[in-house]
Amino acid sequence: MPNSKLVDDAMLSRRSIRAFLPTAVPRDEITDILRAAARAPSGTNMQPWKVYVVTGDSKDRLSSAVLAAHNDPVFERDYVYNYYPSPMHEPYVSRRRTVGWGLYSLLGIEKGDKEKMHIQHGRNYTFFDAPIGMIFTIDAKLEIGSWLDYGMFLQNIMTAARGRGLDTCPQAAFAPFHKAIRAELNICDDEVVVCGMALGHADMDAVENTLISEREEVEAFTTFMD
Repeated sequence: MPNSKLVDDAMLSRRSIRAFLPTAVPRDEITDILRAAARAPSGTNMQPWKVYVVTGDSKDRLSSAVLAAHNDPVFERDYVYNYYPSPMHEPYVSRRRTVGWGLYSLLGIEKGDKEKMHIQHGRNYTFFDAPIGMIFTIDAKLEIGSWLDYGMFLQNIMTAARGRGLDTCPQAAFAPFHKAIRAELNICDDEVVVCGMALGHADMDAVENTLISEREEVEAFTTFMD
């Protein structure tokens, strides 16, 4: 019989980790995670995902390139898609502020301290010191259905990682820098960056990893109709 508790535990224990240990993750284990994740459904089995896994020197070079762009006020950020609405409205703006200020308060970053916020945001581009970084791209010609399929693939990666005792952080922060990423990873012009993801072992001594974001109760977002 399937053990639903194992699956539930993997999903319920998943959270965005923002500080990792340098402990290596074997390539075979990464391959197994991606192979399992590739069983995600996709419309007419299109499988729109493409993954670039960076470790060691390749990860360091990518991090340096994106950090340089992040720190360059004249670097032309290319927003291929809008991740958030502008302006953001309720209840979403309150949820975003709650998690954002929850993290900043743990790190001792006060409201209005833009320099420290900028530095913390830049931690994304080192993959929060995880030994494994992943960049996900999609064919630029594909439509919203394939992006929805992509989300299921990403969720599978995070769940499969937790099932192996590993942690992740999905990172939309990489998306505006796909020009810098494309140059470093030799990505063709037909692909655009969906997001990045850090993968490794969580550093549970890091204060930022004590943050656990809240979730709405099922009754708040579900209508049961008999």
